[in-house]
Amino acid sequence: MSQAATPTAAPPRFDVTRVRKEFPILGRKVHGQPLVYLDNAATTQKPRVVLDALVRYYTEHNANIHRGVHYLSETATQAHEAARRTVQRFVNARDAREIVFTRNATEGINLVAHSFGQAHVREGDEIVITGMEHHSNIVPWQLLCERTGARLRVAPITDEGELVWEEVERLIGPRTKIVAVVHLSNSLGTVNPVERIVELAHQHDAAVLVDGAQSAYHLPVDVQAMDCDFYVATGHKLYGPTGIGLLYGKAERLEQMPPYQGGGDMISSVTFEKTTYNELPYKFEAGTPHIAGAIGLAAAIDYLTGVGLDQVAAHERDLLAYGTSALRQIPGLRLVGTATNKASILSFVMDGVHPHDVGTIVDRMGVAIRTGHHCTQPVMDRMGISATARASLAMYSTRDDIDTLVAAVGRAREVFA
Repeated sequence: MSQAATPTAAPPRFDVTRVRKEFPILGRKVHGQPLVYLDNAATTQKPRVVLDALVRYYTEHNANIHRGVHYLSETATQAHEAARRTVQRFVNARDAREIVFTRNATEGINLVAHSFGQAHVREGDEIVITGMEHHSNIVPWQLLCERTGARLRVAPITDEGELVWEEVERLIGPRTKIVAVVHLSNSLGTVNPVERIVELAHQHDAAVLVDGAQSAYHLPVDVQAMDCDFYVATGHKLYGPTGIGLLYGKAERLEQMPPYQGGGDMISSVTFEKTTYNELPYKFEAGTPHIAGAIGLAAAIDYLTGVGLDQVAAHERDLLAYGTSALRQIPGLRLVGTATNKASILSFVMDGVHPHDVGTIVDRMGVAIRTGHHCTQPVMDRMGISATARASLAMYSTRDDIDTLVAAVGRAREVFA
C-alpha cells in the first residue's frame, strides 16, 4: 500500500510584534511620545543580535586579522572571512572572492568608477545612468568623465517616476562602456527592471553596476540571475552597523582592475623597485578593515534571512498599499513617485506647507521621517519641486505607525493651513 507524502511545513507567519521586540530602540519615547521610526531609507535600526555580535567581538575576539599567528588574531580572521561567505550567500555570488568589503555603497561605486573606469574608459566613450540616481551614483561618473573625456548620458523618467524605456534603448549603444542604475529609488520607490537593462547593456559589451543600497533589505538579491557585473549595498540599511558595505564584482572583471588604494594587506610583496598585489578580494581592501562591521553585517543578514525576506517583502507591500491609500485621503497632499512597480517609499508634498515644516511637526508627535531632496536633486528638478517629505518602511513598520503618521501630517496641515 502506498503511503501519502508527508506534507511540508508551512512557513511561519510573519509576526511584526515579535520582530519589533528584537529592536531595542523601538521601545523608547521621543518628545514624550512612543517612537514611530519611518526614516529607514536613511538608515535602519539594529536588532539585538547585531548589537550582541558587536559587543561579543570587542569583548572576546578583538585583534587585527590575516597577519597574526596568535589565537585572537586567528579567531578574528575566521569570523571576518565567515562574514564574507555570509554576504556571498546572501547575494548568491559564485565565489567569496567576488565580495569586497567597503565602507558603504558609495565607496563601492567610487571604487568601480576609479578602478574599472581607469582601465576601460577612454575619450569618446559613454556612461549611461538614469534620471532617478542618488548623488552617489552620479558624481563618481561625472568625475570619471572629467578625467577621461567620456560623456555622461542620462535616461529620462516620467511624471510617475518610471524610466522611459525607449530612451534607455536609444542611449545604450556601441559607445557605452558602463551602465550604472539604481535598483530601488530612494526618493521615488521605483523598482527598475535591472535584468532587462543588464541584458541590453551586455548586447553592446557594456559593464553594468547596480546600486542596491535600498533594494538589498527589501527585495531578494541574486547577482547571478541578474547577471550584473557589479552590485553595491550598504550595511547600515541592511539592519547592520554603519561604516561597512559590500561590493560584488564578477571575478573576471575584478581581476582586470588595478587596486583602488595602496597600503597594508592589499600587497603580495613590496620593494622600493616594485610592488605585486594580493589576490582577490584583498587587493581592494587596503589597511585594517572594519572587522566588527563585517561581523555585525553578517549577523544582520542572518537575522533578515531567518525572518524571511519574502515575508518581509509581502509585509512591506501591504504597508505600502495601506499608506498610499491613507495619505491620499489628506486634502492638498500629493504623492511623488507613483510607479506601477515600487516599494517601501512614501514621498509627498503638501499645498502651502514646506516639507521641513511637515517634518518638524510630525517629529513633535514622535514620528521620524526624512525631509529634503534625499541626495537626488535631479529628481526634484524633474518633478518641479525643491524637496519632499519621505516616510520609508522596514520590516518592523506597522499599520499603527502609518496611522500615527497620517494623524501627524494632518496636524501639520492644520497648523500651517
